[in-house]
Amino acid sequence: MQGGAVSTIDRGPRLLADVGGTNARFTIETSERGYAAVAVLACDQYPSLGSAIAAYLGSAEVRALDVGPVRHAAIAIANPVDGDQVSMTNHHWSFSTSALRTELDMSTLLVVNDFTALAMALPHLLPSQRTRIGGGVELAGRTIGLIGPGTGLGVSGIVPAGGGRWIALDSEGGHVTFAPANADEAKILAFLWDKLGHVSAERLLSGSGLETILLALSGRSLGAAEITERAQAGSCAECARAVACFCAVLGTIAGNVALTLGATGGVYIGGGIVPRLGGLFTGSAFRARFEDKGRLSPYMARIPTYLITAAYPAFVGISAMLSEQTAHQ
Repeated sequence: MQGGAVSTIDRGPRLLADVGGTNARFTIETSERGYAAVAVLACDQYPSLGSAIAAYLGSAEVRALDVGPVRHAAIAIANPVDGDQVSMTNHHWSFSTSALRTELDMSTLLVVNDFTALAMALPHLLPSQRTRIGGGVELAGRTIGLIGPGTGLGVSGIVPAGGGRWIALDSEGGHVTFAPANADEAKILAFLWDKLGHVSAERLLSGSGLETILLALSGRSLGAAEITERAQAGSCAECARAVACFCAVLGTIAGNVALTLGATGGVYIGGGIVPRLGGLFTGSAFRARFEDKGRLSPYMARIPTYLITAAYPAFVGISAMLSEQTAHQ
């Protein structure tokens, strides 16, 4: 289990899921922040989300919990969630929330954007579950921003609502228009203009985006994992250049999020890519580019940035949102 089992979940065990374009993470929450039978399933191994959930619930690890039927579930998914029908942008899964609830025989099925769920986890992170990048001091009870590159680029934030409550923002900020800040980035933009027309931040700040950066700057085609490995090993200068560019662009876009939201409570970096970069990220131009906002640079220098290091932080947020929903049923 992860986290402290400090109180019993009302109405029985709950299924929590964090579904990305590549992997789907599942757990059974048996007590508050008590996550059992955590499993990561490859999305491309299952024809549908329903089949992946059924496989998880039928696994030996879940059966061994012997917690009885699971009737309440919450899914954080890497996709806009607007209405009953969900069709993933970065994967082929498509489903009706109401039909999936019936298929799984659930009393409650909450489906929300994955970065909305991750944003709701931010106030609950322990000091050991985040790493500060650069300076700044967070202001209590102020808006907090969130950005994270993975299969796509997630953006969200939370706004204080009084009484210790927070409201998460549904955002597709990863699709804002990319603007270059130097000659290398102008070269990448020109490369993508010819192919795409509109170039969003996600076209650079994602797994495929890192591959695009390398291709545009050097003409070389490698997978994101190999680019990272070679850059970390110091065996490929072109890969190191691509990762450095990636981190710098992330700093600029994270700074845009901070300015747009007035995120004086801090800006957090999530997603699956940045934690794997290690010293390539902490030693990069990320923070300098975050602060580089001309006349607003002194304002930016006061806003702290944090890398989320918790293993499954979205579970915390989606659990809080499910508790709020079931409390009103």
